[in-house]
Amino acid sequence: MRLAVWSGPRNLSTALMYAFGNRADFAAWDEPFYAPYLAATGHDHPMADEIIAAHETDPQKVSARCLDSIPGEKPHFYMKHMPHHMLPTFPLDWAKQCENVHLIRHPARVIASYSVKRAQMTLDDLGFRQQFEIYDRLGGIVIDGTDIRAAPEDMLHLLCDALGLDFDPAMLHWSVGPRDYDGIWADHWYQSVHQSTGIASAEGDLPQLTGHDAELLEAALPYYEKLWRLRI
Repeated sequence: MRLAVWSGPRNLSTALMYAFGNRADFAAWDEPFYAPYLAATGHDHPMADEIIAAHETDPQKVSARCLDSIPGEKPHFYMKHMPHHMLPTFPLDWAKQCENVHLIRHPARVIASYSVKRAQMTLDDLGFRQQFEIYDRLGGIVIDGTDIRAAPEDMLHLLCDALGLDFDPAMLHWSVGPRDYDGIWADHWYQSVHQSTGIASAEGDLPQLTGHDAELLEAALPYYEKLWRLRI
């Protein structure tokens, strides 16, 4: 099985990758289209030059690898993808041969978290519109990160059932530290998950946003709500 797991930034996506990567039957790949996205757009992201130098930048080659042999000859492959990395010129038909999972999170939480790491952001940086468009094209399973954090074992059971996989208790706990499949950007973005040993605890009240952040919330919310109504 090949899982294409779509999620915007600051959305439990790395922790979910670690949960599946902790299974003996899964290999994992971290944001394979990030370097092609940066090379094509020239966007000023943290560590952009290092990312481009360290990872494949040709989207055609990356898409071919998505369907190539699975690392370590594992039976299953978890691919963590960001919807906004998939520029209109990038191939997407490869994903029709995958099980597509859409991990969502309320945009108020995403915006509040993302602004800590990157002060300037646009709606396209957050991926809500692109994620809905990818769902509209490919379909798939929708799951909310807030639901996972509220009841990790129950929700991971549900997700495995929806995928036709046996649940593995190894998904609930992992060792502290980085993973060999982390992208080079992990040094900037993954400090919290590197200190974790499992899914974080339940989230509190929604953050209150003002100014530009509130405008982003208003623009992102309709896309999130459409997918939220489809969640397992």
